[in-house]
Amino acid sequence: MRKVTVYFLLAVFALATSCGSSDRGELTGVRSKKKFFPEKPLGMTLIPGGAFTMGKTDEDIAGALNTPSRTVTVRPFYMDETEITNAEYREFVVWVRDSIVRTQLAILAEEQGFGAASADLDAGASSGNEDGIQKYKFAEPDTTANVYYKYMMDNYGSLGDLNSPTEGKALNWEPELVWNIAEYPDASYAEAMDSLYLPITEVFDGRRIVDTKKLSYLYYTFDPEGAARKSSNRKDFIKKNTVEIYPDTTVWVKDFNYSYNDPMHQDYFWHQAYNDYPVVGVSWPQAKAFCDFRTQKKNRFLANKGAGKVPNFRLPTETEWEFAARGGLEYAKYPWGGPYTETDRGCFMANFKPQRGDYAADGALYTMEAKSFTPNDYGLYNMAGNVSEWTDTAYDPASYYLGSTMNPNVNDSGNQRKVIRGGSWKDVAYFLEVSTRDYEYGDSARSYVGFRTVQDYMGVK
Repeated sequence: MRKVTVYFLLAVFALATSCGSSDRGELTGVRSKKKFFPEKPLGMTLIPGGAFTMGKTDEDIAGALNTPSRTVTVRPFYMDETEITNAEYREFVVWVRDSIVRTQLAILAEEQGFGAASADLDAGASSGNEDGIQKYKFAEPDTTANVYYKYMMDNYGSLGDLNSPTEGKALNWEPELVWNIAEYPDASYAEAMDSLYLPITEVFDGRRIVDTKKLSYLYYTFDPEGAARKSSNRKDFIKKNTVEIYPDTTVWVKDFNYSYNDPMHQDYFWHQAYNDYPVVGVSWPQAKAFCDFRTQKKNRFLANKGAGKVPNFRLPTETEWEFAARGGLEYAKYPWGGPYTETDRGCFMANFKPQRGDYAADGALYTMEAKSFTPNDYGLYNMAGNVSEWTDTAYDPASYYLGSTMNPNVNDSGNQRKVIRGGSWKDVAYFLEVSTRDYEYGDSARSYVGFRTVQDYMGVK
């Protein structure tokens, strides 16, 4: 009797799964109802990928012996047309600053009894004076509509990070922040804002200045390569990253002894005259944090539209950078070909240090706008000169001899030497060559090092 019952249930299951199906019982695969179209990110260009000869193909003047020529292949990817500019990086800084302030305001509002969502508030009713700190309270969703939110908060006290100061609650970004001290709405608001500034003892000229060391960005990364090579718990490969993201503006002074660069130290990052100049004074971890911010910003927008996520923005590998810098020109010395750094009219083709130190000969004393000179054949600007650029690759002088020929990269978290490429405004022509390797320590910041980002192209082209 039991066997008959089992057969009957299997027959019912088969009948149920076949009803309403249009596949006629054929294997058709599981497909998403959402169509996918690769979207070129704003300000980026598609690098087609392919095979090329990487490394020195002519005399290695420096005798470094770390760039033997070899054929490698890279997959297609998107790359920023320009280095990340001051204006673009400032968006990151301002977002971090504002999120810190809004978090502090929301916590204070909750401590004063404005944080708990009641049935009346869920229904849209007002409770008391909305002009003070109360309007910055956490934007808690209607738990009658969002069952998942209620379940997670009841069982874990968080939507993901158990140690989050907001306990998973969403910040309220609708009310604008008040920065004019004469217009602070109440004492609690003044208390929250005061926590962001330097102490009174460090004030001069009567101006309160934001304590840039408090501008920290928290994000998480997962090490898929480590997880693939080692058998362990998933949580062992999740890393918590807390990064102070304000660029080091003092690099204009510290990089040069006995030199008057105070105006660049004071104005370069914040003055609107330098909006479109490449950001400098950014360390390797800060550049990585910016990539995560850019990824999260795009994915938050897509989530609100009901669309899928995009691949992460990231730093290019050393191989990707060189492939993109060559612009499709095989055996090229510079992004424009070569072998000269001047046009037939005597105009320099990049921002560097020509003629034994005549910085002004190329039209600039320091950096230039990110969209300067002629782009290479992939539409990329300043792949030589202006600022050197961080890559995702750890520097190993022997990596060309030992590395893979398919998407090669040295991903060694214990190696603090990170490859920089392209040369800068203070370098001689040798460092402008597309095959020249150089490095800086990842925790250092320089007045001549910036970065640009890439994003994987979905599919094979």
